[in-house]
Amino acid sequence: MPAPSSDCQPGAVWVIHCDGSALPNPGRMGLGAVIVAPDGTKQTLSQATHTIGCNNEAELRAVMAALRTLPATGCAVEVYSDNSVLVTQLMQAHARPIARLAPLFDEAREMLARFDPCVVRWLPRHRNTEADALARGALGMPPKPPSPSLKRHRHKR
Repeated sequence: MPAPSSDCQPGAVWVIHCDGSALPNPGRMGLGAVIVAPDGTKQTLSQATHTIGCNNEAELRAVMAALRTLPATGCAVEVYSDNSVLVTQLMQAHARPIARLAPLFDEAREMLARFDPCVVRWLPRHRNTEADALARGALGMPPKPPSPSLKRHRHKR
């Protein structure tokens, strides 16, 4: 994926939706990300790794790969993930570390520190389908079928 051409202007915000897959878990990892520049231009990232890892590692590597595509400094970034472990590890300084992944999380935190402000937020899986499809596609898997909608019952009052 080519590097974005947009420079960071004050107030410019980059938005990243990321996901990772492992087949099996742990197994080959697929990384997916949707990167939206401040001007609305959208780029996608879909790649398989040559290493074996778990879904948490795949998700973390997807975030890191997406961050590498952004301008070096001066930007704000919002990262969205449906992996609550990733969000907790990156945003809560006192989160209990995952020992095997601690060096990678440290590296990712250093990358995130280049951006001001920077936020990593959790979102429901059904709102992250494009990044999920990119991660799964990197491994040759089809997108997940949509989850059945939850029927809401109206209560008469």
